Amino acid sequence: MAKRARRRGRFALCVLALALVALPLAAQQPQRDVDYRLIPQQPVATGERVEVIEFFFYACPYCNELEPLLERWRKRKPADIVFRRVPVVRHDSWVPLAKTYYALEAMGEAERLHAAVYHGIHVDDLALSQEKVLTEWAGKQGLDRDQFMAIYRSDAIREKVELSRRMTIDYEIKATPTLVVDGRFLTSSGMTDGVPRVIPVLDGLISLARQQRLATGGK
Repeated sequence: MAKRARRRGRFALCVLALALVALPLAAQQPQRDVDYRLIPQQPVATGERVEVIEFFFYACPYCNELEPLLERWRKRKPADIVFRRVPVVRHDSWVPLAKTYYALEAMGEAERLHAAVYHGIHVDDLALSQEKVLTEWAGKQGLDRDQFMAIYRSDAIREKVELSRRMTIDYEIKATPTLVVDGRFLTSSGMTDGVPRVIPVLDGLISLARQQRLATGGK
């Protein structure tokens, strides 16, 4: 009997250990100044819905790694979440790829071709910061090359790029990819000890943002 009880005890411990290992990362509460940090509150124009901004740079390998994970998250995100992207502009050399995103967005093609830009850079090894290469790439994606480049070179796109440059500073973006929730909670792959951990931390920060909204009456 004693031997059988010990076996049952060992079995129970094994089950408990497996259960602990199997706990989803999303259930783990993000730790402030470890998994995320607070930034000065930035304006949020999403009303009652929580805002999530992805700050990205097309040439960043970690942004490329995050893209499919983030796309899967977007398909399951709750209805009270508004998601948008902002290309980071930390250096003048980053401007061409920021212009690429905004030109695609202006043509209504950002959703279709966002991942294709990453593929072009990280798989096909295309120098999409060069206008000649970008023009050829745009044509191969079924875009009107002249229209795309006219938009790419327009004053409207330059203004959007300058806004991205200001947001890069105001939101204290020091690395890519970075996600900011409700203009207050910032996390990045560098803080989360790897790209796969970003999504569970994001889910946790959304919960924190909801709690903050409740505590402040939704403001």
